[in-house]
Amino acid sequence: MGRTFDSSNLKCIPSPSGESKAIYKRFAPEVAISRISGRRFAQQIGISVYVHIVAGSQNEMDGYLSDETIHSQLQVLSSDYQPANISFTLKAIDRTINETWANGTNLESMWNDVRNGSYNDLNLWFIPKFHTLGLCTVPTAGDDLDSALLQDGCTIRSDTVPGGSLNNYNLGKTLTHEVGHWLGLLHTFEGGCEGDGDFVDDTPAQASPSNGCPEGRDSCPDKPGLDPIHNFMDYSYEYV
Repeated sequence: MGRTFDSSNLKCIPSPSGESKAIYKRFAPEVAISRISGRRFAQQIGISVYVHIVAGSQNEMDGYLSDETIHSQLQVLSSDYQPANISFTLKAIDRTINETWANGTNLESMWNDVRNGSYNDLNLWFIPKFHTLGLCTVPTAGDDLDSALLQDGCTIRSDTVPGGSLNNYNLGKTLTHEVGHWLGLLHTFEGGCEGDGDFVDDTPAQASPSNGCPEGRDSCPDKPGLDPIHNFMDYSYEYV
């Protein structure tokens, strides 16, 4: 029997700082011009991925994911970002048995002790127990990359992978959502019905996260468009 999760309890990144918002505002016009002109992404962006499986034991129920499952998860990720000409290459998979980390505690120690690559590379930690579906860092606006590197990456609940046991969130799209943050995307409901939203000009304003699959939801009726419930950066249920 699969487990369930209430998406209204989700919170995977804090709201962007004033410094970060200034950067988003600076680049937003360029993104809008590219979309309107139909300009495609000319250069492919290749990202190296290091996967860290952290489990309570060597039992799959305790988060000990197989290589096959990880490959399936990265296929979902690559497919979802292919339209943006972003590709992901798996460099290594390692496994750690640590009940403390697997229970979602003392994670700073995990992030510091188990990582590979540079700030350009994507580190993924899969753990079986977590207070949310996933947590990911956003690009830093400062110059202290050494400090930012210590926590850079995404931590994902292992039951959200393709075929996982978490009902409505087991198609591998949680990782797609979290990697969006790692690449700099905000939630579709950032700022609610007022303000700059997610700084992507074709994202309709959205008052709050979606829960379930509320077709036709219009939480900002005075603004153009319906809520983008099928956008990966919302909280709606996963779909094929």
